[in-house]
Amino acid sequence: MSFLGFTWYYIVVFLFVLTVLVYVHEWGHYWVAKRNGVRIETFSIGFGPEIFGWDDAAGTRWKIGMIPLGGYVKMFGENMDDDETGEPVELTPEEQAVSFHHKTLAQRAAIVFAGPAVNYLFAVAVFAALAVFQGTATPLAVVGEVMPDSAAAEAGLAKNDKIVAIDGTEISLFSELRDKVMANPGRSLRFDVVRDGNVVALNAVPKSADRADDEGNTKTIGLLGVRPNLEHVAYERHNPAMALWVGVQQTATMTVNILVYVRDMVMGTRATDDLGGPLRIAQISGDMAQGGISKLVLLMAMLSVNLGLINLFPIPMLDGGHLAFYAAEAIRGKPLGPKVQEYGFRFGLILVLLLVVFVTWNDLVHLRVFEFIKDLFT
Repeated sequence: MSFLGFTWYYIVVFLFVLTVLVYVHEWGHYWVAKRNGVRIETFSIGFGPEIFGWDDAAGTRWKIGMIPLGGYVKMFGENMDDDETGEPVELTPEEQAVSFHHKTLAQRAAIVFAGPAVNYLFAVAVFAALAVFQGTATPLAVVGEVMPDSAAAEAGLAKNDKIVAIDGTEISLFSELRDKVMANPGRSLRFDVVRDGNVVALNAVPKSADRADDEGNTKTIGLLGVRPNLEHVAYERHNPAMALWVGVQQTATMTVNILVYVRDMVMGTRATDDLGGPLRIAQISGDMAQGGISKLVLLMAMLSVNLGLINLFPIPMLDGGHLAFYAAEAIRGKPLGPKVQEYGFRFGLILVLLLVVFVTWNDLVHLRVFEFIKDLFT
């Protein structure tokens, strides 16, 4: 790939994806804050010195920062302590009316929650739009991976084999293959397979396994031991109503999968190698962009779910940390003390910085950066 192509796919596209997701998140805070009468002082995409900006009619400064890795909305009333005394600045009644900290607890919680919520709404909308215009992907009956010591391996099935019939019954989808195999544990089945343009007949005996159904009853099913080839899929388009439901389902499924992964990682039953940071996202963005605009848009929806969920974790510095403080305020009837909040945010900052260092290290290892540098000097 040329330097220009690398720059476009792995830098420009990554920054575009990140900018859209940050804007969506911060717009959620901005929109709900405005609806609750809060004056917005700054809406920034990126951090650091301003490289471009303008003021709107309401006095909000919209700007692009030099470091394009995040963004923020600064609301009137935030961080208004006196520089010399450290005490809160006295506000006039007019200023209190547009100050974030003088809004009710419910209003402040709604403003904070709006960022992650809009990330979720964005994901649902994108998944739904893809279901309408492109359709949902359904894997075809093409072998992507054969598990060792499985019935498929014993039968001689191989990667990229296209299964067109089982016992004379034509199939095309991987779900049809799975259903047929599950219904015939221990029974020899004839598979008609297209391999290198030729039809090959193979016999396989699905291995028996006991599984609990939705009602808790144990039943014996057949296992072939293959995974689908996700490069071979069919697309089924949906009407808008059904597409919206598909969007909700896909967003909910992603959320559950992330939570399960975090749980397993904390319990030590799953490795942390899959955790990635900006470098990994840049790589994935570039790879997806080369596969077409629909894949890039799909990635944006998936990252939006991740961004929304992570921000809801009860860690100070994140939206979830603020919501945790507000929950404590609701229970106590008054805010937590300044010292408690200060130490909480310090802890949150340290935790976030450690996480950034960790995922960046993972990225460098995954992308073999250290090996590349070593090769330069050997």
